[in-house]
Amino acid sequence: MAASQPAAAAPNGVQETCGLEQILEALKLLLSPGGSGSSSLQNTKHDVLLETLKSNLCALEAKFLKDAQWKKLKALRDEMAQKAEWPQSSKDITWSFTSQTLLLLLCLKEIMTRLVADFNPGKPNPRTPEAAPALSPDTLSVSQQKTFQSVLQFVVTLGVCPYLMPGVGVPLRDRTEFGAVVQDVVCLEAAPHATRRLFICCRVLLDLAQHASLGSLIFCRHFGDIAAGLCQLGFCPTKRKPPVPVEEVLTEEERTLSRQALRDILDQVYQPLAVRELLILQGGPPQSCTDVKTQLRSRAPAWLRRLCGQLLSERLMRPSGVQAVVRGILEGAGAGAAGGSDAEATAADWRKCDLIAKILASCPQQSLSPESYYKDICPQILDLLHLQDKLTARQFQRVATTTFITMSRERPELAAEYLLQPMLAPLQRCLTTAEIPESDMAPGTILVTEEELSRCVEDVFKVYVAANEPLPVLLDSLLPVLGVLFSLCCFTQQSVSHLRSLCQEILLWALVKLERKKAIASLKGFSGLDKAVPALHPQCQFRAAMHGGLVVTIKEAISGDEDEVLYQKVSSEQSRMEFLGDLLLHCQHCGLAGDFFIFCLKELSCLLEDNEAGFTPTPSCDASLLELEQHQTLLIEDQERKLLVLQLLAVLCERMSEQIFTHITQVVDFVAATLQRACAGLAHGAESSVGSQTLSLSMGLVAVMLGGAVQLKSSDFAVLKRLLPLLEKVSNMYPDPVIQELAADLRITISTHGAFCTEAVSMAAQSTLNKKDPGQKTEGQRQTSHDTFTEGAQNHPEQEQNPPRTGQVSSEPCTATSQPPGNITTEQFREVLLSACDPQVPTRAAALRTLARWVEQREARALEEQKKLLQIFLENLEHEDSFVYLSAIQGVALLSDVYPEEIVVDLLAKYDSGKDKHTPETRMKIGEVLMRVVRALGDMVSKYREPLIHTFLRGVRDADAAHRASSLANLGELCQHLHFLLGPVVHEVTACLIAVAKTDTDVQVRRAAVHVVVLLLRGLSQKATEVLSDVLKDLYRLLKHVVHLEPDDVARLHAQLALEELDEIMRNFLFPPQKLEKKIVVLP
Repeated sequence: MAASQPAAAAPNGVQETCGLEQILEALKLLLSPGGSGSSSLQNTKHDVLLETLKSNLCALEAKFLKDAQWKKLKALRDEMAQKAEWPQSSKDITWSFTSQTLLLLLCLKEIMTRLVADFNPGKPNPRTPEAAPALSPDTLSVSQQKTFQSVLQFVVTLGVCPYLMPGVGVPLRDRTEFGAVVQDVVCLEAAPHATRRLFICCRVLLDLAQHASLGSLIFCRHFGDIAAGLCQLGFCPTKRKPPVPVEEVLTEEERTLSRQALRDILDQVYQPLAVRELLILQGGPPQSCTDVKTQLRSRAPAWLRRLCGQLLSERLMRPSGVQAVVRGILEGAGAGAAGGSDAEATAADWRKCDLIAKILASCPQQSLSPESYYKDICPQILDLLHLQDKLTARQFQRVATTTFITMSRERPELAAEYLLQPMLAPLQRCLTTAEIPESDMAPGTILVTEEELSRCVEDVFKVYVAANEPLPVLLDSLLPVLGVLFSLCCFTQQSVSHLRSLCQEILLWALVKLERKKAIASLKGFSGLDKAVPALHPQCQFRAAMHGGLVVTIKEAISGDEDEVLYQKVSSEQSRMEFLGDLLLHCQHCGLAGDFFIFCLKELSCLLEDNEAGFTPTPSCDASLLELEQHQTLLIEDQERKLLVLQLLAVLCERMSEQIFTHITQVVDFVAATLQRACAGLAHGAESSVGSQTLSLSMGLVAVMLGGAVQLKSSDFAVLKRLLPLLEKVSNMYPDPVIQELAADLRITISTHGAFCTEAVSMAAQSTLNKKDPGQKTEGQRQTSHDTFTEGAQNHPEQEQNPPRTGQVSSEPCTATSQPPGNITTEQFREVLLSACDPQVPTRAAALRTLARWVEQREARALEEQKKLLQIFLENLEHEDSFVYLSAIQGVALLSDVYPEEIVVDLLAKYDSGKDKHTPETRMKIGEVLMRVVRALGDMVSKYREPLIHTFLRGVRDADAAHRASSLANLGELCQHLHFLLGPVVHEVTACLIAVAKTDTDVQVRRAAVHVVVLLLRGLSQKATEVLSDVLKDLYRLLKHVVHLEPDDVARLHAQLALEELDEIMRNFLFPPQKLEKKIVVLP
């Protein structure tokens, strides 16, 4: 000992480094291959393996005895052998080999520990390239790591796997062919006992794993085998009468150490790895398989399955345990640590996602209660939705959404409390029902941040829309926040945000999946008809954020007058209504749009009844001030509700198509609402032409259904019988005998299920369908399915929005339009001409549209009567209804395009006439016709330059300000198309514009004059420097004069726009863009 002390205390740099290399060389010597193992006989392979192990051990001992340089390594090995408390020699050569290998591994660890303890690197000089820190002396090279891994594989194969019980871990013979050979050569009867061997190997491997470098190499490859060994050592139940007493093999203290070691390494390693290996140990359910190799595998014993289940539950309930379990299962399926190449396939494996969801939704036995388990697990499930890596996020989000659905299905109360409410918390925070703390009520305070709101909307989309499972608990939790989502979506329509499409998809999904009553109630809240529906808090507002999202803030006081506040309120309500119409446009196929339209009609009927009956009581003279204010508030709310209903109906009528009604029940409800409104009007003596026309149309729809447009069933007649009481009222109360007769005949037809049909019903059906002979319908058309019925509901939205046009339209014009071009007969043409003079507005307008279409299609019969058509169009220009005179304007413009020589001159004469011949309104309409003619003629307008310009210039001097403005507008449109042909009259036009812009007393005329300059510069563009070269300075001075001296803001804005156009023109003229061109000239 005295001689060895100086050696131990001597400088150990060279010697110990050499010792590390010697240990690795010794390990290589143990692993060196022996004789040939290529024989096909199994017993030969066994013999070769045993002979190789024995020869390698002998070679190692010979090296220790003969080589003087290995004496220190031999001494260290002997020291480790003395400290070891297990027998190193045995009759079983495999255990002797394993024992010697373990001793050398312990020597390796000891040397590495000493090297690190004696390592004292110098301070690096940061000014030199060698500024990097010195490498630790215990670092293994790549080749040394490979040697160590090979040694570990031998140790686990010879010292751990052969001693595992059947069903514990993966059997050795199922891994490789070499493993099957090892399983057969191990002698379990020789001392020490198999359990003792397993304990020794596991203990030594765990001792080696305490070194950081060696531990990572051990656990990355052999964690599952070590964990299987520790499970068997610490938890395998003992037999009552074992052949060998357990106390002699393994003490209770050693079993306790094994249990503690198992829990320590489970906490130490990468948690997904631990989960995956525990799942492998636990095994799956027994399967019937015809594979002989699979049948030989033993199922995991019951105690191991229970143990693995308990350990997995502990992994799950740890912080970030959910993510560890999900990663362990998915990465074990081939997804890789960060998604991997098989991530798409794994995401598509819905069975695996369902399995994980069931695992997460099941409350383990270790949990105190399901509520405490959900309280701990649900926040982690929500975190699965927020991963950033695209490939991994797709898998985890699918697992998370499946878990949401599973938990909501199995335990809806707990899922609503711990999953759905935290997810929807940012939206619930800004509801009308939410109580906002006083500290957050300061104007401008951010109530919901951009990240919170974006994450909330994205999570709702993933869980509700992407998963597409309309469970009651999901719909009930989403219902209160739909109002906030609607307000959010309305705000995004006015800006650019990535939340727009997500919010719209969520709203559409919810409206389609909700019960119809709840969906209608939500739409009432969206439109403002039902104040009880939760919506955005009145003190909250949305505001654009930095990264394309939105934030919710407390409103600030609006600075400005009352008109500005009122304008903002009206424009906001208008935008909400328009978006609601767009939203319902996507809900036509499911019938929701039709049901809500019918609800609006019924609401309109109720409001009209209340208005006609004088429902609101008038306060008495003795009423207090508070009562008067309450009465005034009720009146205002009543008026607001009426305006909302009318505005909503107008939007629906404008946006919806004829496909709004999807089944007969909706058509019957529509007709019933119309009849109910007509009966209420009759009861209060409020009959009108509007009500008469609407009533005629509704009964015409019923006649269409009864006339064979739809194949009706007995159930359909049961729905139609709801109209019988209303039809009876109409037949008894309505003053028009035609409507009375039709109502009575419809009652008879419905009551007899169509067996009896009068001539009045057939004529009404024919008129509504715009057919002369309903019997010409083909048999295929008669078999139209009643579930997709839409013909009877055609044009209803427009008719309800503009009642004067909803009368029973004459069949002549529409019959003609159904004919192909060139097949119009004289009789049809005469019928359309007569309809153009019909007193009913819809009939006249339809006839004018038909005539205009014939002119556009160049129908020979219509072009022959061009003078008569022109007279009819001009006469209808004076009609007061916009539908009629706009149709007439279109007809005159199309006719002028065909015969400009005859018609343009006539129109100019009428436009230039005084007030005594034509009213100012008619002259304005003719001006609109001339503008359309100028646009239609295009470059051909140059032929009529002189009469057009002279007429418009004379119109600028007219006494009527509206006519002057109209003439200037037409003059600007004309100058845009004349280009260089404007040259001869450019001075006259410029002088006129300057005089009007500076001296006219009417602001509208001055605006029009400046706008003509804008159109002139915009139309000429780069040609302005040539066409307006003589007057460009005058126009510039005019625009400057308007900008500095004009009191009207709009006129100044037009002038500023014109200056910008002029600035752009002059910049391009002075600094033309450089073009890199190459010209190739071919010489003669």
